[in-house]
Amino acid sequence: GKWHMGVNCKTHRDHCHHPLNHGFEYFYGMPFTLVNECQGTDDPELAKSLQDTYWFYTQMIILAVFTLVIGKLANLFPVKWKIIICLAICGLLHFISWFSSYGFTKYWNCILMRNHDITEQPMNLQKTSSNMLKEAITFIERNKHRPFLLFVSLLHVHTPLITTEKFQGRSRHGLYGDNVEEMDWMVGKLLDVIDKEDLKNTTFIYFASDHGGFLEAHRGNSKLSGWNGIYKGGKGMGGWEGGIRVPGIVRWPGVLPAETVIDEPTSLMDIYPTVVQLAGGAVPQDRVMDGHTLLPLLQGTVQHSRHEFLFHYCGVFLHAVRWHQRDSGTVWKAHYATPVFQPEGSGACFRRGICPCFGDGVTYHDPPLLFNLSQDPSEANPLSADTEPLFATVMRRIRRAVEEHRKTLTPVPQQLSPYNNIWKPWLQPCCGTFPFCWCHEENNKA
Repeated sequence: GKWHMGVNCKTHRDHCHHPLNHGFEYFYGMPFTLVNECQGTDDPELAKSLQDTYWFYTQMIILAVFTLVIGKLANLFPVKWKIIICLAICGLLHFISWFSSYGFTKYWNCILMRNHDITEQPMNLQKTSSNMLKEAITFIERNKHRPFLLFVSLLHVHTPLITTEKFQGRSRHGLYGDNVEEMDWMVGKLLDVIDKEDLKNTTFIYFASDHGGFLEAHRGNSKLSGWNGIYKGGKGMGGWEGGIRVPGIVRWPGVLPAETVIDEPTSLMDIYPTVVQLAGGAVPQDRVMDGHTLLPLLQGTVQHSRHEFLFHYCGVFLHAVRWHQRDSGTVWKAHYATPVFQPEGSGACFRRGICPCFGDGVTYHDPPLLFNLSQDPSEANPLSADTEPLFATVMRRIRRAVEEHRKTLTPVPQQLSPYNNIWKPWLQPCCGTFPFCWCHEENNKA
């Protein structure tokens, strides 16, 4: 499915970020993310701010070139033609970068790969879901006689909400609901294969989402976002519950008791140590592991999660900290920064398209906003020293936890720097001769 970690570092074939260079033995899916350009019918959404920047510089450079040419021809000021030509070439490069984000993104970034080979460029979105489902089913059947790990990262439920014709109009909740219906059907098909191959009692299945609903998603006047219920905020908002509180559903008949609800804070970071334990391995001891195995909690041998503190980041910025107070069972959360909603009171950053992590797009809180999530899961009533007798004690403990946490961090290069976000032709995966990147596996077989 969707890898979304990129592919290359220095050349178009080094595949340094590829799944097969990070522990996986087989890969079929999309190395990048799903964007509107892949569908070809919506407005482009890839790097909108970069598009505006490219277009601004293109206009400025063109204006400068015309000014210099006119000045040169009219003998108003001396300037070498070499300078004018270099400036014109620079303007052309900016224009190509701007235009490519509209015209070529579909052909360059909407690709499917099997292992290290590109199978479709651009991919056929109407067939992508069925292709991925077939691959997953085939993988299960191929490995049914030995232990296997199957990680399925569906393109559902992600804008632009690709939904096949069979499921369009199926839900009363619009295109988003249709997309959920199709995702549910696909998951059901995978469970059917597990049952048919008599793997039900020997297979641990974990279903979860990576974040809450993307509230700002829309097409025209119609909303494409999910619904986060009573929880405030959504995707990309740092610490609000609506963006980080997601469903987790586990199935392992004969091992885990059915119909059990566990109301304890866990994390997607717990999947790694859980899988390692199931495989009979041991997690590395030479580093701080943020996750903990879920098996004792799921099997009922312990009653509480090992996560006393959870640190909620927006990019590299710590926005909030959750403290699960073990002696009382109370869950506190302190917000150091929160996004500025636009319009005010709307509950989302509609004018920006997604909330920023720093700068004038966030409000910094000193003292932090404190909530008692056990009593106020909607984060509607911030506490203060006047309203909460334990305010100073709780903030002191959280502050100490943050200091201890920061001692464990190792600085890494900024992955989302301006340089890393600029398109680099020499890193572009291409199944043909660049820039003519077109191929389709079925056509190739034919």
